[in-house]
Order: sequence, then C-alpha cells, then structure tokens
Amino acid sequence: MTLSSPLLAAVPLVAGLMGPALVGATPPQRPAPSAQADHRPPGAPGAGPRAARTGQATKAAGAARRTDVVEHVAARGPADERRVLGYWTPRRMAAALPLGLAGSVTGSLAGLTRTAQRDGGLLGGLTTPERRPAAAERRPALPQQTTYGARWSAGGVVTKTTGRVFMTMNGADFVCSASTVRSANRDVVVTAGHCVKDGAGQWAANWTFVPGYRDGGGHPYGRYPARRMFVAGPWSRSADDSHDVGMVVLGTSSGRHVADVVGAQEIAFNRPRGGHAFGFGYPADPPYNGEHLVYCAGRLRDDPYGETRDQGLGCDMTAGSSGGPWLSGFDHDTGKGTLTSLSSFKYSDDHRTMYGPYFGDAVKTLFTTAERA
Repeated sequence: MTLSSPLLAAVPLVAGLMGPALVGATPPQRPAPSAQADHRPPGAPGAGPRAARTGQATKAAGAARRTDVVEHVAARGPADERRVLGYWTPRRMAAALPLGLAGSVTGSLAGLTRTAQRDGGLLGGLTTPERRPAAAERRPALPQQTTYGARWSAGGVVTKTTGRVFMTMNGADFVCSASTVRSANRDVVVTAGHCVKDGAGQWAANWTFVPGYRDGGGHPYGRYPARRMFVAGPWSRSADDSHDVGMVVLGTSSGRHVADVVGAQEIAFNRPRGGHAFGFGYPADPPYNGEHLVYCAGRLRDDPYGETRDQGLGCDMTAGSSGGPWLSGFDHDTGKGTLTSLSSFKYSDDHRTMYGPYFGDAVKTLFTTAERA
C-alpha cells in the first residue's frame, strides 16, 4: 500500500513491519487488477498476505510490462539545491519519519493529510518512533555470515557509501536508505523506487542523501541534493514491486561529486539467482532507532508466492531501511561488494524475510540512463 492520492481517504494503514504482525491472512492469492486501492483486511475474500503487507500488491506474475524509464527533474540549478539543503535543519532531520517498506507509514493517510507541520514535526496522527538502543543491534566482534539484524561496526567503505535519505512525500518528511554506485558521472545513488516516487502518485521533494550518516544527524561527508530522479515505467504506473528501484543523480557538495568523496560500490545485472548477500540500512522503527548502520546476511531465495521476481533475505530490519543496498561478494575487511538488489518489502505474515528486486535488464537500462545524466 503506497501513499498515492487515491488512498487519501483510507482507513488506518496496515502496520505491516512497523507494527504488530497481522493475523488471519488467507493463503496467497493473485491480487485483483485494482490492487493499488485494495484495502481489504487480510482475512477478507481474495486478500492474501501480500495484499495486506506493507507494500503494493502487483498484477499477475508474468504479465507483459514495458520497462521504459520515467524521469523527474528534482533541481533546475544551484538555487534549487541550496533551497533543499536549507530545508533540512537538524530539527527537521531528527523529526523525519521512517518510510515503511514499499511505502506504508504508521498511522493513517487521512490523519496525515489533516495534521499540521511545524519545522518538520507532525502533530497528531503520526508519532515519531521511540529512540532507544536496540538489543538486536548488538553484534559480535566479527561480522556474521548469517544474521537477521546486527549493528555494523567493522568499518570499511560500506560505512561511507551507505547513507540515509531525507525527503518530503505528500507533505510529510521521511527517511530511507541508499548507496552510491560506480557510475560515469560519479553522482548516482541507488535506492528503492518508493523512496523516490509514490508509485503512480507524486515524486519525492527535498530529496537529500547523507552518506556515512552518524549518530545525532551528523553528515561527515557532506549532504547531496537530488538533481534528477529515475524509476522504471512499471513502478511509476502501477507500483510493481518487481521494479521497486530508484536511481538518483545528485548535485555536488562543496563542488565535489559524491563518489569522489566517499567512494562507490560496484553494481551488476543479470547475476545468477540465489547465493549469499549482505544487506545494509538505517532501520528506524523499534527495536532499532535509525542512528546506526545495521546489516543482515544470509542466503537468498525466491519469492515463495511467485508474485514477484524478487528474492528474499532473512532480515528483521524495520522501516527506514528501505532502499538499503544488498551486496554480493562482500568483503568485510574492505567493506566492498557488488550491489545486486536492495531492501523493498516484507509480507505481513513473515516479518523476518526482506525482499529485494532482481537486477535484470530493466534495472540495467535505468542505471545506464542515470549515469549519463
């Protein structure tokens, strides 16, 4: 379920991974053609775990789709970029809410549109997540090859190439995660499509990437506003989760390209399915607090419901981790790997598996377009 305009009169959103697990879901069924506005409770006829999860139900798998690229100009010049950077005061950054995986938020959209904003904070309707240390974030001295969620403290390039995203969507401020990738223009970051565009709805505004985000909102490597944004056509038209990928071309920080400052991870397409991956992000809903880089690690497996081409990774990261990179061939000594997917959604009846889109030809086209911008 995304934040698109047809949902403004919706009843409170399914909490999904941001709240208690849903119960009573029927076996997975193929979603209705109007799944974008499907508000049926999980136990209703035709409503499976996917229709009730914190994301956008897709059309039948295997349906023919165009994979064109949809572009949005986020900043038309230095003045626009300065305005965006000026918007993100420390108070606004601290008050920004974690955007749920595949686009849900705690609270209700009706409440969201009615609430007043004061310096980025929401009054009523939505509340900011509790900021407290998370037991699940404690980690052993060495990185684990299999973990559902642990704080990353091994250092390496990944601590700089991964960062938090701050943006405004439908009048409210949110956070996601993203990663730099090696690109011709040295300005591309990869994140989830729903962290860039609300499915068939609005594009995000005030979009800013903070690499190597530190406790308390620090930005040791600068802040980078978006210049141009790109998503695949199937995401822009129908929030197709198999295409939940966004590429953002950044402006510079003090005249320097982001990849020149923090480095970049490699990116690859059409890799064999399965294998092992490390996923990174800044989950901000309890038991996490959004102030630390967290990782999951394990074997990838196909979507058991067959509704997407996505693969699953055992991971209990919560909202705010959307868009965080999944790195294959990851070297924990250097913190380098190859980006082959990202955190996208969870099913409502399985909060310990994160799903990420497969990086095939459509994502390759998206990337090629972005690195030339």
